[in-house]
Amino acid sequence: MPDERPAPPLIGGEREMLRGFLDFHRATLALKCEGLTDEQLRRRASPPSTLTLLGLVRHMAEVERTWFRRVIDGEDVPLVWSEDGDYQAAYDATSGTRAEAFAAWRAEVEHSRRIERAAETLDVTGYQARWDAEVSLRLVMLHLIHEYARHNGHADFLREAIDGVVGA
Repeated sequence: MPDERPAPPLIGGEREMLRGFLDFHRATLALKCEGLTDEQLRRRASPPSTLTLLGLVRHMAEVERTWFRRVIDGEDVPLVWSEDGDYQAAYDATSGTRAEAFAAWRAEVEHSRRIERAAETLDVTGYQARWDAEVSLRLVMLHLIHEYARHNGHADFLREAIDGVVGA
């Protein structure tokens, strides 16, 4: 697989570094799914876990939507795959397709980028209802980097079990 991920900056300001690493991790998840069929993306590669690559993409769409649109921007939008706020629903991709999952994920990433760029500083805050606390945009970006990095580790194992592809 050609690796066309954006390289995060080695030197730069805090915001530039956070943007760079978040975009690198976003691109890593997409790379892990590259060249696979819908069936392969839905394959549970590590039973008894129900985790799949497609489920990870759907989950990250929900994560982007929640942290940037609902928390930082204060939008009153429901989750994509759950009417009752169950984040685990996104993992069940048994009937999902690459097209719908990636369309939702890419749309949420674009919303996130727009919200982040419109914020005056990383100190902008939003209300995180699950924590009953105000959180900064800085925390949100760090949290998403952490979330992507953790799930990209899962994606490494899932991809290797599907077709033997390793790396990245």
